[in-house]
Amino acid sequence: MTRLLRLASVVVALSIAADAAAQPATNSPAPPVLDGAANFVYKDTGVDELRLWVFNPTDSGAAASRPAIVLFFGGTWTGGSVEQFAAQARYLRGRGMVAIVADYRVRDRHKTTPYESMADARSALRWVRAHARELNIDARRIAAGGGAAGAHAALSAALFDAFDDPGDDQQVSARPDALVLFNPVVDTSGFEAFGPQWKDASPAHHLRQALPPMAIFQGKASASSAVVDQFCRDVTSLGSVCELHEYEGAGEGFFDRRVRGGRWYLETLLEADRFLTSLGYLAAPVSSDSPE
Repeated sequence: MTRLLRLASVVVALSIAADAAAQPATNSPAPPVLDGAANFVYKDTGVDELRLWVFNPTDSGAAASRPAIVLFFGGTWTGGSVEQFAAQARYLRGRGMVAIVADYRVRDRHKTTPYESMADARSALRWVRAHARELNIDARRIAAGGGAAGAHAALSAALFDAFDDPGDDQQVSARPDALVLFNPVVDTSGFEAFGPQWKDASPAHHLRQALPPMAIFQGKASASSAVVDQFCRDVTSLGSVCELHEYEGAGEGFFDRRVRGGRWYLETLLEADRFLTSLGYLAAPVSSDSPE
């Protein structure tokens, strides 16, 4: 067993314990408590404060600034929780990356549409880049990712120059430098929540050259599998990097650590690690091929 796999297994156990100890305020205005993270307000909508949670490596006093990743939960723009990617964030923090999970507006809590979710993702990425120095982040190496609707929000920030919040400082770039996407929504044609303007927010209909390098983790049992496969082919044909990792028998949300005892959670996490390592965002782990 490699050192990386051992580390991932330990992080799974620690994450489960930490989440059990945390007391999320699901029916309270108080923000959730994510053990090991500091939370910041990145946006005030006038009705609600939107926050993000920063997991900083324990040796944060290091002189060199670090790469970062901002992760957005899934939930079909209707619900969801920042806790979905807390375990992945803790793991990436352990690998020396500044890992961030961000809240954004969804229909059940804010009576909003997917367009507000997309705007919030751009706001969150701008806030992180604008505060890179305070957070010890390299502003030129800020990745984004997430699951399903959250992956769509991250991908949209890379593809579209629209959907900005009027209150944002648009001198600060909202474009992520890399993408880590789990079962992403890449074609919005089947989602009524987007209304008649759905094509305006559909990544598959707005592909272009010079996209950030991306890794996609896709369940082959998901209804969107063929669409995502074609999307990745199209990205590659335009000259950008798109790694597609497919998982037989996996459906929606397969990457969650609570599904199948964390089997696909571990597999996707280790593949994400390899992708980020290939970009120089993570240091190559010390490994051993000898079995234990």
